[in-house]
Amino acid sequence: MSAAGTTPRSTAEAQRARITAAAVRVFAEKGYHATPVADVAAEAGVSPAYVFRLFPGKIGVFVAAVADTYTRVAEALAEAGASSADTDPAARLAAMTSAYIDLVADRDLIMMQAQAQSASSVPEIREAVRAGLGEVVRVVERASGAAPADVQRFVAYGQLCHLIVQTDLGSVPASWARSVTAGIRHH
Repeated sequence: MSAAGTTPRSTAEAQRARITAAAVRVFAEKGYHATPVADVAAEAGVSPAYVFRLFPGKIGVFVAAVADTYTRVAEALAEAGASSADTDPAARLAAMTSAYIDLVADRDLIMMQAQAQSASSVPEIREAVRAGLGEVVRVVERASGAAPADVQRFVAYGQLCHLIVQTDLGSVPASWARSVTAGIRHH
């Protein structure tokens, strides 16, 4: 409450963040091509016109949602690496793995990234995915001090973890599913 007894008005930045969070939830479900901005606006509790005031079209909202998911991953990994008491790169990667496992429990986050990858034929989306992945890789390199091959393996296992969570492979009793999920920790 402000001194006058009224609720302070939301800033455009706060509204952008709220709409971006809604966009992650909505686009995660139906993807870029099948989701109208009206669905994002409804989820955020605003009008489509307001969304268009804050973002440069549907592509702008989608790119903001993509960037948000990669930023959340990069921040979680950076924090895990920085808070690791161990300076050994393998131990720092293990700490980042634990943080990542917690993060991908958010199904919307991983589904949003999968939707972005599947729509990467759109140049702006492809660039957003590349930028996000680049941010994550740079964070892992800096925070872990690991060799490039170990960073590559970390990213590859992260993508495999996405696949396992998205398709619920942990619940499939077949031997092929056990082969894919062996040694992969996830919720």
